[in-house]
Amino acid sequence: MAQTPSNAIHQRSLTSLGSMDEVQKVFNKFDTNGDGKISVSELRSVFKALGVDVGTSSGDLTNAVTEIDKDGDGAIGLEEFADFHRAAARGGGSDGESNDGKAIGDAFKMYDRDRNGLISAQELHEVMKGLGERCSVQDCARMIGSVDVDGDGCVNFEEFKKMMRP
Repeated sequence: MAQTPSNAIHQRSLTSLGSMDEVQKVFNKFDTNGDGKISVSELRSVFKALGVDVGTSSGDLTNAVTEIDKDGDGAIGLEEFADFHRAAARGGGSDGESNDGKAIGDAFKMYDRDRNGLISAQELHEVMKGLGERCSVQDCARMIGSVDVDGDGCVNFEEFKKMMRP
């Protein structure tokens, strides 16, 4: 018997964001009008809130949406969003840098606001605040501590890649 797309999504346990509940929460942050799709304009708004300059042209954002949009409707649905993060969790480990590995690198750069190769609690806090999340710098320090293998109080790229994989 065939599964519905939503049942199939909920049965897949982990993506680069963690559980499907976490994926749904992040998706909802992007889907600001609540229509179940992430449009180019919604994507632009999220990047702007995060302080990422996407320029005046929507070409790069349109290309990003087109790459993720498997059903061709011009927007990213929940299943496509989850598939993208699932692929990102698998990416980067084979021969050469894959598109998924590049996505992990791009995500790291979004958090590493001062471009020093480390994500501090303050940087994580700024990004979380830009996404509308309510958490303190101390909360962010605890989050970082849970993946900080070398104990420097920050997340480096290798720690970030490990965190992004199931």
